[in-house]
Amino acid sequence: MAYEFADLPLKTLLGPLARAEDLLARLDERVHKSPVGDGFIQRQHFADAASALWLEGELVHAEDLVLHDAHMDIRTPTHELTRAHAVLRARRRILLHPSDWALSRVGILALRGREGQGGDGASAARAASVSDAATADAWPEDDAGESLAEDADQEDALAEELAEIDAVLSRSSRLLAGEKFAPPAADSPEVDTAGPGAKAREALSDSLGPLIRDLDWDEDQRITDWLAVVDRMRGENLPGVLSAAIAWEAWQDIEPLQHQHWLGTLLIAALLRERGKVGSHLFALNSGLRLIARARRKAPVRATRLRAVLDAFAEAAAAGLKELDRLVMAKGQMERRLRNRRKSSSLPALVELVLARPLVSAGLVAAELKISQRAALGLVAELNIREVTGRGRYRAWGVV
Repeated sequence: MAYEFADLPLKTLLGPLARAEDLLARLDERVHKSPVGDGFIQRQHFADAASALWLEGELVHAEDLVLHDAHMDIRTPTHELTRAHAVLRARRRILLHPSDWALSRVGILALRGREGQGGDGASAARAASVSDAATADAWPEDDAGESLAEDADQEDALAEELAEIDAVLSRSSRLLAGEKFAPPAADSPEVDTAGPGAKAREALSDSLGPLIRDLDWDEDQRITDWLAVVDRMRGENLPGVLSAAIAWEAWQDIEPLQHQHWLGTLLIAALLRERGKVGSHLFALNSGLRLIARARRKAPVRATRLRAVLDAFAEAAAAGLKELDRLVMAKGQMERRLRNRRKSSSLPALVELVLARPLVSAGLVAAELKISQRAALGLVAELNIREVTGRGRYRAWGVV
């Protein structure tokens, strides 16, 4: 499906566009030169992941997300918390790669959890070569040992069984991710009609597919249509922020992914990074959309929706500037307690940890700084940061 943007109401968009451009440029420059830039980036990851679930109608506390990310959950993680953590990991992954990676075919496949699909087979070839090398090392030639040959035969039989199980599990994971499969030929070597996984594969193909996905929803084609819109905007040299706003509107209209709609905001942030508008960090668009009324974000008029997106850019950037000011002030106050400390003190590392997390617990401090929990409690008391839970047990501290 095509998305047209030739008849944009530029007169109504120029004001919000200029404000968003200005605030994004100021935020990018501040983060690039700020002494708390690294901590700000980490906090933005957590805040934007929680906001992504908020936009879908689910409440995920940033505090729970911090503990889940550190594998220190105090209760069983919910499905919503797991999805928020997926957003968090995706943001970190995008920021670790070059600016044009996320919008490439390889990047989108990786972010969708489909690495190695649709490629040139290089990954499979590498895996096969590693497997062959490992087999050669594990089973050297020994013509004199008949027992070794028998063990090798048993190993091959076991390997075939394990390969069959791995194939079923791999196909199940890809099917749950929404991938379509063409039915293989009956005489194909990949099809074992009498094998132990044949019934499982048949059941998955017949029952699970329509249950979890729309069979007529061609995600690959929709992704291609959306990327074509992005390429057209590159060719017409539209301003970076306006291109990002149109790309988000096109994502909403085309809806490429059934179960990972949150990936759109991350790709928009990656587009801003690719265009050079925000190079110091990955922009938190979800945090800005959260501040815009739903009636504006879902308005029937496209001009209203575009203005809402531009305002979301501006609001997120303004909130980021305030967060930077708050972190700089908190860092200055905590560094006053570092005077006359020995060089081996763990307090400076605790200051950086507190700035990089919405909250810290004794266990989290102990794990990050490689100290005991008792020592962590002592450091927190010396730093005199605020306790945010109000409880005597399972306490946590943070900059609020």
